[in-house]
Amino acid sequence: MEEARYWETVVKTWNAARPQTLWRFHSDAVNLALVARWPAKGRVKRLLKTDAFDEAFGNGLYPFLVSKAEQVVSVDISVSVLSAARSRHIGLPATRADVRHLPFADDVFDVVVSNSTLDHFASLDEIVISLLELHRVLREGGQLLLTLDNLSNPIIALRSVLPFRLLHCLGIVPYYVGATCGPYRLRRMLRRAGFEVREVSAVMHCPRMLAVAVASVLERYATVATQRRFLRFLMAFEHLSYWPIRFLTGYFVAVRAIKH
Repeated sequence: MEEARYWETVVKTWNAARPQTLWRFHSDAVNLALVARWPAKGRVKRLLKTDAFDEAFGNGLYPFLVSKAEQVVSVDISVSVLSAARSRHIGLPATRADVRHLPFADDVFDVVVSNSTLDHFASLDEIVISLLELHRVLREGGQLLLTLDNLSNPIIALRSVLPFRLLHCLGIVPYYVGATCGPYRLRRMLRRAGFEVREVSAVMHCPRMLAVAVASVLERYATVATQRRFLRFLMAFEHLSYWPIRFLTGYFVAVRAIKH
């Protein structure tokens, strides 16, 4: 599969030149804060995470998710990502699969966590197909916790109309980013897929390109204390999630939806 081969190449490149440990720590913290604030009724039985990239190159969400579910299953299209995730997180059940064609029976998961997975497809139609698959494998009343690149953010909107090759050559995007949408269109797509949307928000409000660049420098040369102050500074931007301008400043739109 061409897409799988592409992501295998991305993993090799990332391992060689893009560890980005400090930035990934912040990214994980933002995702963790988001998932932790959304309500859950006790410990669920089965939880699906739709990719393992974060777990392959950092803590990701797995250490938190295993405290909330009896079984956490991750899928990813890349064998290398799955291997790296298993090495970091012993015991992580990880399966090679495409989220558009999941190898699971109907109604088997209580929760699906999908953080920035579906925004790497070439078209909105593929996002819809994925949403229908996630709806299929969720039990009735199950929760979908989803983030996508936020097209209402002017930077994401500009990025979406520029050629990927140019953005990649300039170092602006490290890997392929595909079709996405803003909060209002995403809400409509979820409803058509059979979900009831309960909450819509936005996350990752810091100036991302600048933050990644500064984090790379601090990771090499700064003291641990300075790095911690920098991380606290970045997290302060997340207060914008509660402001009226959140969909203009947030890099990701975040949704909690329930299967009817």
